[in-house]
Amino acid sequence: MADLVQYYGTGRRKAAIARVFLRPGNGGFQVNGKGHEVYFVTEQQRFASKRSLVTANVGSEFDVVATVKGGGVTAQADAVKLGIARALLEFNAELRKTLKADGLLTRDARIKERKKYGQKGARKRFQFSKR
Repeated sequence: MADLVQYYGTGRRKAAIARVFLRPGNGGFQVNGKGHEVYFVTEQQRFASKRSLVTANVGSEFDVVATVKGGGVTAQADAVKLGIARALLEFNAELRKTLKADGLLTRDARIKERKKYGQKGARKRFQFSKR
């Protein structure tokens, strides 16, 4: 039996984690066993998740199989974008300059700030009364 050729990349955004596998194919896209258009509802989410493939001009060369968990759907779309970019680097290291120029290899480090004790939230405080 022939070995399965695939390229792997992990993407993260906020609390979302995406495991992305690129397999040679004809442009199929599955996320958690569902179709791309079914899982990502808005046009912005669909565009964000496919952005790495469009930038590298390899959209129809690979089938994308992604497993995503955690966070919201928009953060998951961004996590898939980063995962695809990292998998493309594994496929061809010469794509690094193109992907980096569009900022697709940078992990967005912004996460939710923790709630502090003695306060209502991360920054908001309880109402202060002088008298």
